[in-house]
Amino acid sequence: MTTPSDDEKRNEQRALQAFGDAVAYEQGEPDSGAFRTGDDISPLVYAILKCLGEDPAREGLRKTPTRADKALKYLTKGYHENLDKIVNNALFETDNDDIVLVKNIEIFSLCEHHLLPFFGKAHIAYIPSGKVVGLSKLPRIADMFARRLQLQERLTGQIADALVKVLKPKGVAVVLDCQHMCMMMRGVEKVESTTITRAFRGSFKANPELRTELSRMLSMPG
Repeated sequence: MTTPSDDEKRNEQRALQAFGDAVAYEQGEPDSGAFRTGDDISPLVYAILKCLGEDPAREGLRKTPTRADKALKYLTKGYHENLDKIVNNALFETDNDDIVLVKNIEIFSLCEHHLLPFFGKAHIAYIPSGKVVGLSKLPRIADMFARRLQLQERLTGQIADALVKVLKPKGVAVVLDCQHMCMMMRGVEKVESTTITRAFRGSFKANPELRTELSRMLSMPG
């Protein structure tokens, strides 16, 4: 008979505490404060494995709670990132007043409803008003908001609003085209479905000709 390790005993204790807190929350009692930002998630993953009917002590799962803790914290690292630090003053004067477009930016996020991934491409455009930003900053800004629990609709607007804040441009356009595992692996199970969202700010919102030109640029091979 295998004797539980000290780590397994600690995970069992923390799992029981988590269940107690969850029951109290469902009954309308205030948060006990037992769990805080940055805490080790592995005991909770241990509890999930037990609830699924698995044996967290078996060889293939023994280190899974620790791996999941690290993975989830990486996938949500955007909560701890700062827009000013990402941009890092990489703003440059320009007399260009035409569309700047970076397209096909790969994004990965977690749906806040089921904690399942959604992923796809972001297309980010803006019209400068005296300044441009380093091109690498656009994917970094998208990643900062994508690496959180998200809704695609909200993510699209957050990226657009961040560019408005950083650049104060004449206009901003953000288009996201994503696939959602919560629709592909469960629920309706439609594996070919995609979701397209857009956010227009400034001149892109006011001027249909600019939106037409942006559509043409997005359809160009590249």
